[in-house]
Amino acid sequence: MLSSIKPVAIKLVAIDDTPTSLELLRESLHQEGLTIFTTTDPEEGLDLIFQEHPQIVLLDLVMPKMSGLEVLERVVEFDPAIDVILMTAHYTTETAVEAIRKGASDYLNKPISIAALRGRVEKLLGDVRRRQRALELDSQLLETSRFEGMIGRSPLMWDLFARIRRVAPHYRSALITGPTGTGKDLVAKALHNLSPASSGRFVTCNCSAVVETLFESELFGYVKGAFTGAAADKVGLMEFAHGGTLFLDEIGDMPLSTQAKLLRALQNQEVTRVGSVTPRKVDVRVIAATNRDVQDLIEHKQFREDLYYRLAMVELRTPGLADRREDLPLLEKFLLDKFAAQFSKDVHGMTRRAQIVLARHSWPGNIRELENVLGHACMMAIGDTIDVEDLPASLRHQERSVGAAAGNSREPEQPVDAAVSFDEHEKGLLADALERSGGNQSEAARMLRISRDRLRYKMAKYNLR
Repeated sequence: MLSSIKPVAIKLVAIDDTPTSLELLRESLHQEGLTIFTTTDPEEGLDLIFQEHPQIVLLDLVMPKMSGLEVLERVVEFDPAIDVILMTAHYTTETAVEAIRKGASDYLNKPISIAALRGRVEKLLGDVRRRQRALELDSQLLETSRFEGMIGRSPLMWDLFARIRRVAPHYRSALITGPTGTGKDLVAKALHNLSPASSGRFVTCNCSAVVETLFESELFGYVKGAFTGAAADKVGLMEFAHGGTLFLDEIGDMPLSTQAKLLRALQNQEVTRVGSVTPRKVDVRVIAATNRDVQDLIEHKQFREDLYYRLAMVELRTPGLADRREDLPLLEKFLLDKFAAQFSKDVHGMTRRAQIVLARHSWPGNIRELENVLGHACMMAIGDTIDVEDLPASLRHQERSVGAAAGNSREPEQPVDAAVSFDEHEKGLLADALERSGGNQSEAARMLRISRDRLRYKMAKYNLR
């Protein structure tokens, strides 16, 4: 229910070296649902930003230790979605243009009109609330877009779901086609779960993993003494699936000789074990799947046409991810939630530039590739938000163009060795940041986009000094 959604508190961090200005800001902007943090120290302000992850930052341009533009660069590097308003008594057109180019949302001249400041902040608060509402609705949409373990709201997926519902109660055999990594096994399980055979076994045979000479005995079984090594009777997969469903994955790799015997078994609903002359009746539904072009296989005499027609009485095709890009945000959220729970990590989202990189990728490996990418990113992320450098090396080459658009000045990182464990990788990143910062913990924390407290916790965890 929409009315059950709880509003999320909005946070604002104000950084100004003048305490009276901060007090004025706090009093002027105070309102219900808005938590305001203030500090006169820009380094403490950055720590607050890394720790609290605010939606809005008010920032003085001229401060000791670090200028407002330097802080702005750090904030944009941490999360480009944060709205930053720069304030200064030394207004110049050049500085204003530079601030906007580097990612500032607004640029106000001191002394600031309280009414004008309230108006600007209220506009940003409205934008934040709309984004939060959109995220809440996305969470609800994710729940309503689940179907038998699959996620989708695109027209192609809704059509696939509808066809599965219509077919499941009636099919005896079915063929699922589609590119690799699109979830053909999930479609097969959905057909089984929604069929009258759902109480029976769901038995899987990966045809590409079976040695050609063993295919017949794997599918139909054998009797004792049928060949050397047959010390006892063995039930075949088709007989084992009696009363349920047999899923033949990658059926395009099945030998022609076995295809002929499978066709007879489907037509007669009976199997004959190797070495036996007695057929055995079976009641089994058969679902086949392949990522290959079956018509091309038939043309090249690699697949029996009569078997194709027997299986393809019901044919379902799973769409590639490139054909259903509108499902990408839902899939990203679902997979991030899954891996955050699996790795016990507080990862709650992705930066805009990381989302842009994923949105521009062609996804030749489809859902399986997306799962691999987000699993890697969630494992490698040190902070609570996935950024471009957390993505696999194959995607990070896009960081430069995306980072330039977002005002990113991050130095390129070395590729992650896949053989290195998560703990070793994290320890290496911490040690490298401490070395590059000359042991300055605040600077190291800023490099890693985490708070000093989190840095110190991880230093203690890995015994780093």
